[in-house]
Amino acid sequence: MRVLLAEDDDGVAGALTEVLYEHGHLPTRVRRGEEVLTRHRQADLLLLDLGLPDLDGLEVLRKLRAVSGLPVVVLTARGDERSVVRGLRLGADDYLVKPVRLAELLARIEAVTRRAAPPAAPAPRTVLAADVEVDLDARRVTVGGAEVRLTTKEFAVLAALAARAGTAVSRQQLMDEVWGDAYLAVSRSLDVHLTQLRAKLGRPEVLTTIRGFGYRFGD
Repeated sequence: MRVLLAEDDDGVAGALTEVLYEHGHLPTRVRRGEEVLTRHRQADLLLLDLGLPDLDGLEVLRKLRAVSGLPVVVLTARGDERSVVRGLRLGADDYLVKPVRLAELLARIEAVTRRAAPPAAPAPRTVLAADVEVDLDARRVTVGGAEVRLTTKEFAVLAALAARAGTAVSRQQLMDEVWGDAYLAVSRSLDVHLTQLRAKLGRPEVLTTIRGFGYRFGD
C-alpha cells in the first residue's frame, strides 16, 4: 500500500518509514501540508500529523476532504478532546495520539483500509454443463451459444438443479422449491416439466435421473 506520511519530525518520520517498509508498505514522507494537498492522489492512505509548519493539520484535512475520500489516520501529539472530536468530524478515519505502539498503528491502518475498500463484486451466477449455460440472475439459458426459450416453471426446475450443479437433488426438494409445497404439488407435473426441459435442451446427459431419489444437473 502507498502511504503518504505527513510528519515534520525527522526522528518520528524515520521510525515510521522503517516500520512501514518492513511490513510491505511504500511510504512517501512529506513535511508540509501543501505537499499533502498536491500529492494525495499518489497514495492509498495518509498518515497525518497535525503540527505541520505551514498549515494546521486539521485545515489540511478539511481541504483534503473537499476533494478526496482518501483514508486518513491522524497521528499527533494533540490529544485533547476538542482536537480529537474536530479531527473525526472533519473526516479522519482514525485518530491516534503519540506516542503510539507500532503494532497498534499497523492494525489501525489495516482496519481503516479494509473499511475503505469497495465491496467485492458478487460472483456471477452462471452455471455451465457441457455447452449448456444457465444464467441464474438473467434467467437465460443457452445451448451451444443459442438461446433456448423456457417457460417460467421449466426455468424454475432447471435453476433449482443448476444452483446445485453436480449434486443430487431429491424430487421432494424440487417440488418444495418450484411449487412451494411438495405435498400439494402434483408429482406428475415435475415429470412433465423435466421431459420438456430435456427436449428443449437437446442434451439428455446434463440432466441425470437418480432412480428412487431425484435428479442432477451436470457431472
